[in-house]
Amino acid sequence: MDTTAIIDRLREIAGPERVDTDERLLREASVDRFKKYTAVHDIYDGPFPLAIVRAGSTEQVAAVLAFANEHGVYVVPRTGRTGTEGGLETSFEGTIVLDGSEMDEILDVDPVDMQVTAQCGVPLQVLEDRVRELGLTTGHSPQSKPLAQMGGLVATRSIGQFSTLYGGIEDMVVGLEAVFPDGAVSRVKNVPRRAAGPDIRHVVIGNEGALCFVTEVTVKLFKYQPENNRFHGYLLDDVRTGIEILREVVTEGYHPSVARVYSEQDAAQHFSHFANGKCVAVFLAEGPAPLADATSTAIEQIVERHQHERVDPGLIRAWFDNLNWGPDKIKAEQDTMLAEHRLGYTTEVSANWSVVGDVYDAVISRITKEYPHFEDLTMLGGHSSHSYQTGTNMYFVYDYRINCEPREEITKYHIPLNAIIVEETLARGGSMVHHHGIGKYRAPWTEQEHGSAYPVLRKLKEAYDPNGIMNPGTVFPVGDR
Repeated sequence: MDTTAIIDRLREIAGPERVDTDERLLREASVDRFKKYTAVHDIYDGPFPLAIVRAGSTEQVAAVLAFANEHGVYVVPRTGRTGTEGGLETSFEGTIVLDGSEMDEILDVDPVDMQVTAQCGVPLQVLEDRVRELGLTTGHSPQSKPLAQMGGLVATRSIGQFSTLYGGIEDMVVGLEAVFPDGAVSRVKNVPRRAAGPDIRHVVIGNEGALCFVTEVTVKLFKYQPENNRFHGYLLDDVRTGIEILREVVTEGYHPSVARVYSEQDAAQHFSHFANGKCVAVFLAEGPAPLADATSTAIEQIVERHQHERVDPGLIRAWFDNLNWGPDKIKAEQDTMLAEHRLGYTTEVSANWSVVGDVYDAVISRITKEYPHFEDLTMLGGHSSHSYQTGTNMYFVYDYRINCEPREEITKYHIPLNAIIVEETLARGGSMVHHHGIGKYRAPWTEQEHGSAYPVLRKLKEAYDPNGIMNPGTVFPVGDR
């Protein structure tokens, strides 16, 4: 079909008012990295989508996908657009961007079964505000909370700041609805647990739009008891001491909602008013008062085994109150890019306790010694912010002055720095991505990440998207359709 015929058919399916072909909107839809340096300079090199379809229902999503599948038209699913790894960028001209942001109804809040059901376009902040009116919380709080929407959070296997207690989105999802490329609608019912074969939820959770489109999700609810929050902060001499404290807290059976350790360099930008060149450990114990008190006491006892200095808990509380980023913070960061020609970025990985310190040291050492533009880095460090019984994540943070043309920024700085972090992590048996998703930026390492299990993942693509129309280049490299 020619492009005119495709657009006409999309207008028949969704209605003319739901199909955008404005050139400016299409240019902006070609990227997803809100820190995209070229986009801040109003540079868009494409490829550009053919149209944006703002779906209003599951039925419209199904009809668009079935049409695209029949005619071999690529589709990029999206909702909140807070991705950072290129997962929403268009790899081919003529792609349809299928946007679920206007499917924004909270369908059911159930304080008895402790779950809430929402369409894919419901902003997490809106959902959280609604359930807090009932004294409840989803427990999910990524920094993108003011902007992120439920479908994207599920599709990217999101995690939040309170994950050490509540888990990642995969631990919160009870059931869901998704549409596959042939237009088939699949619903996973809401039950506490079942042993009826493999957990089908996990075909959908984390698929990044490469297998299906998430249209509806049901997540758990928890009691919201902020009056019992107990904040802790400590200054430490080195990252490895901080990692060991995290390990002891978690493996001894305690689950603070927040358990973090920042390197000296990263702490300097987050806690400049008190870090004083030290690493910083941050904890938050919450829940019922007896449980919060017991966890708080245990944290203090464990930290006492190590050299440390205490930080006023009020300083930690104030820091948390301003941690999330919304439109104002994004605009400020973009203004800084333009005015000062500098950018901060991250790559998050995970590894077992026994090797995560080695991963951190190897990455810092290799970048320091090998990265050819090291003189442009204004900060290099990291923090651990999500811990488990077997290990933790490491969030590498790097800021740099941009001494090149806007188009060269990503190849001169982000891509090589990202590659070093991924390579050193994989070399030590860790995972190249902890929660931002593979997207298109880390897709070259997908097979190495999964090793002998990669055929299982590949067969999912072959089974559910045999024509390769879904988000080409995301998770699976372009050419591995």
